[in-house]
Amino acid sequence: MAVTDADIPVGDLQVEPPLRLHPSDFYGFLRPSTCGLRVWLRAHGEEEDPPGVYAEMLMRLGIEHERRHLRRFPDAIDIAELPRDVQARATAQLVDAGERVVYQGRLEATATLAGREVEISGLPDFMLPARDGYAIRDSKLNRRVGSGQEHVRLQLEAYGWLYERTFGEPPAALQVHAGSGEILTLDYGGGDDALAAFERILRYRLLAEEPRDEHVGVSKCGGCGFRSRCWPAAVERQDVGLIPFADRGLIDRLHEEGTSTLPLLLDRYDAAKLAELERPTWDGTLRPVGPRSERLLTNARALLEHRAILIEPPDIPDHSTYVMFDLEGMPPTIDETEKIYIWGLQPFGRMPGPFRAGVAGFGPRGDRDGWEAFLAEAAKLLDELGPDVPFVHWASYERAKINLYLERYGDRGGVAERVLENLLDLLPITREAVAVPLSSYSLKEVETLTGYRRKLEESGGEWSMARYIEATESEDEDKRAAIMGEILAYNREDLEATWAVMEWLRGLHRHEQSRERLSVLRGDKLRKPTPRRRR
Repeated sequence: MAVTDADIPVGDLQVEPPLRLHPSDFYGFLRPSTCGLRVWLRAHGEEEDPPGVYAEMLMRLGIEHERRHLRRFPDAIDIAELPRDVQARATAQLVDAGERVVYQGRLEATATLAGREVEISGLPDFMLPARDGYAIRDSKLNRRVGSGQEHVRLQLEAYGWLYERTFGEPPAALQVHAGSGEILTLDYGGGDDALAAFERILRYRLLAEEPRDEHVGVSKCGGCGFRSRCWPAAVERQDVGLIPFADRGLIDRLHEEGTSTLPLLLDRYDAAKLAELERPTWDGTLRPVGPRSERLLTNARALLEHRAILIEPPDIPDHSTYVMFDLEGMPPTIDETEKIYIWGLQPFGRMPGPFRAGVAGFGPRGDRDGWEAFLAEAAKLLDELGPDVPFVHWASYERAKINLYLERYGDRGGVAERVLENLLDLLPITREAVAVPLSSYSLKEVETLTGYRRKLEESGGEWSMARYIEATESEDEDKRAAIMGEILAYNREDLEATWAVMEWLRGLHRHEQSRERLSVLRGDKLRKPTPRRRR
């Protein structure tokens, strides 16, 4: 979806030194989600959180991906090696000659945006001679350019506009050298979308005061470099953006009308009134909140009262023993085969057992070996614990990856199909059963309510991927083994945490049943949340 003009808060505009914009500014504006406050904070020198090990790894991998592509053009001219003041002129001369691939060429032009003259400059990775002019190509780790990659499209369009302003004609093509190695071609729309986005960025930069139209939200703020600045303040003021199921349109609508905190929301709205409230959606239309209003208010109450609220009994089948199941894998952005490198399993309950895992090797057969090791371990568990033993996991990742590998390598003895039949996703069960005093239903958050405490100081899915990449790049077998040992320990803690959450859910239900029995004996009338109707 193209970035369009929108209402931007009016404030006193600063008149400061020469204004410069770069196509890379789109990333800061649009990722991880569109936020004008992020633009303003960067323009005013606010310090961001340091990038994590995974972000640093992605940056390094991106550079390596680009350099590998550069090696395809041994005669390319590297403009970045020239003095800054001659780069644009040298780029123009080379393009006019039309013979050489230009690497990191500099394109410059001026535009009038928000009533100000602005210098726009960009450095496309590659400019390649074509039959009619030059094609512009940028290397990206992305395997595709679609939903969620608007910054990539705008960046290439800005390069196209700069090229057209410099040479008087549009580029021969706009291309992305994707992480898969494919060359993806994008349409060039003349630059209007890029200029409109630049103008929005500029208006936010020029505001004298912090913009007032940006509010925290669970999905909006995840992964932002300013989260540690914005989120604690939102918690302190009990902002409505803390509610896990509140979308951006609802949060903005509540702030607009002055209902900006949890106490105000619960004071002004009941479920029926909130259901009728219209808020903007992603496509610009207004829609009522509808039947999820009661759940939003229950979660708001849980946050405000700092306690979990049981909504309905957790839908957990009764078994004597359960197998906790968790995977560690590389996304397709980084690994062409979307590799699962740890298939972790451990039984808990009446017949607990040791942690076991299928571990992918590092050789050509490593991926298949990991899958076959998982099948072997799963087959043993099915034999030991019974054919209907539940394999309990958190979210949809495990089901999706079993299906992926089943198609990739097949299913020896029908084990994968049996595991698929027995999968029990604890995340939707938790969401349906309980409103948590948290802004997220991630395992790392929910486990904090159970009393479970991890022993590893460093862990997490991104940490795991970064460490695994480090292991694959090492030729030192001892170092590899040590790293894999760390990742296996982290995976084991994920399994323990999943079991802790399941036991906690069942404990909440037993506690509620005890309260009900006690209320009957006393003749009390305990007020309970209205159960949600099952879909």
